[in-house]
Amino acid sequence: MLKAVLFDLDGTLLPMESFDRYIRAYFTRMQEVLAESGYAPDMLYRAMIESSRAMINNDGSRTNEEVYWEGMARVFGEQVREDEELFLDFYRKHYEVARRECGYDPEAARVVEYAKSLGLRVILATNPLFPSVATYERMRWAGFAPEDFELVTTYENSGAGKPNPYYYRELLEKLSLAPEECLMVGNDTIEDLAAEEEGIPVFFLTYWLINKPGLDLSDRPHGGYAELRAELDRRLTAQDCENV
Repeated sequence: MLKAVLFDLDGTLLPMESFDRYIRAYFTRMQEVLAESGYAPDMLYRAMIESSRAMINNDGSRTNEEVYWEGMARVFGEQVREDEELFLDFYRKHYEVARRECGYDPEAARVVEYAKSLGLRVILATNPLFPSVATYERMRWAGFAPEDFELVTTYENSGAGKPNPYYYRELLEKLSLAPEECLMVGNDTIEDLAAEEEGIPVFFLTYWLINKPGLDLSDRPHGGYAELRAELDRRLTAQDCENV
């Protein structure tokens, strides 16, 4: 029985024609801002990439937040932890520069509300490699607030990242849901398809599809918002028929 829809954010509910351009704008501005506080741009880039990989490969024994700052300390020393607020302040004051690489589609909010109208739980299952202040900012760009979702995954409340299957396993445990009771909605055939390894069906939103493996989607549900609504209706109708 379908009970919950897990929505990705970047490239799914938040239009993002080029994730690479978004990352470039984000990293470039962060390097410029933090260089003023003595953080060498090349070292900062390396530290953030290494810390991101460590968060993705996390095993749940620690939060991604702990793993991130441990990685930063390996590069900059323990004193970097004293500058945590400096890093978070970047997202409050300078992150907006990356918004130019993102779009806005009011249909995103409408499809989330449609899922709710069907009695489904809605979760923002965005890759939890960012602090909540950054994730909430991108949500705002997409027209959402944290309270629009039952749960928003961030580096503070998660113990792995996509495409690590443990991310989805941990999410199911938090929500007390079985895999077949969920539908993952995403745009990345590596990160979001990993949900299938935990038994979660996946719907690919194809407006801003990232399909590096060149996966044939013909045997998987995919399409735009209209097709997603139809998929939700189909699954719920099938359940009703089974219960008759």
